[in-house]
Amino acid sequence: MRRSRLVGYLSAVVLAVCTALTGAATAQADASAAATGYVALGDSYASGVGAGSYTSASGDCKRSTKAYPQLWAAAHAPSSFDFTACSGARTSDVVSGQLAPLGAGTGLVSVTVGGNDAGFGDVMTTCVLQSDSACLSRIATAEAYLDSTLPANLNSVYSAIRAKAPGARVVVVGYPRFYRLGATCLGLSETKRAAINAGSDHLNRVIAQRAAAHGFTFADVRGPFTGHEICSGSSWLHSVNWLNVGESYHPTAAGQSGGYLAALNSAA
Repeated sequence: MRRSRLVGYLSAVVLAVCTALTGAATAQADASAAATGYVALGDSYASGVGAGSYTSASGDCKRSTKAYPQLWAAAHAPSSFDFTACSGARTSDVVSGQLAPLGAGTGLVSVTVGGNDAGFGDVMTTCVLQSDSACLSRIATAEAYLDSTLPANLNSVYSAIRAKAPGARVVVVGYPRFYRLGATCLGLSETKRAAINAGSDHLNRVIAQRAAAHGFTFADVRGPFTGHEICSGSSWLHSVNWLNVGESYHPTAAGQSGGYLAALNSAA
């Protein structure tokens, strides 16, 4: 009799444990299945400035229907899609104004940011309008900022993303090199072009290091853009656009699809 009761007791315990484990696994699977929303964060390279076809609802943020987040969402049909990237955004703007859609249901986050923190617009203005020495000096100032200040700013963004979307895959998308070197091309000197490319590499290096430190994936767009830089004869980047200065040195629609979307597809 005692043995019978013991067997019954053990059977009940085993059944309870199995039920609990099955329930936990089911809940985890349900949570995983639900976490399929996509949120796209960042600056003008993420919003699609330069690609045209801006949505009226996005106003000065200039979110394009041809931007890589829109293209990825159209191809993959996530359970939800929130596009909060905005032209001109810095790291602080992402933290303060773009993270609201993130949550437990977010399965993928993409973010491109950091260039505006380093003064990208002012660097290019200086290099276009002033001397080689002035251009190199301004780039050196930007690179000092990349080493001294940008890492902490990126840490703030990446930590905030992880806190709000703990289960998401986060893809940090970088910036292209701007010029093909050694080519005959009107405009900036070879000295300026080489320095601008080196500055872009420096920016990507800092971003990639911070992304890796947070366990995020860095999507390097320099590979897809190789052969499509300014001065290549098949550029996916605008040079100076005097009719719409804000589009200068931003990807074209082809750059968004052939460069940025390709990089995100490989990383996501």
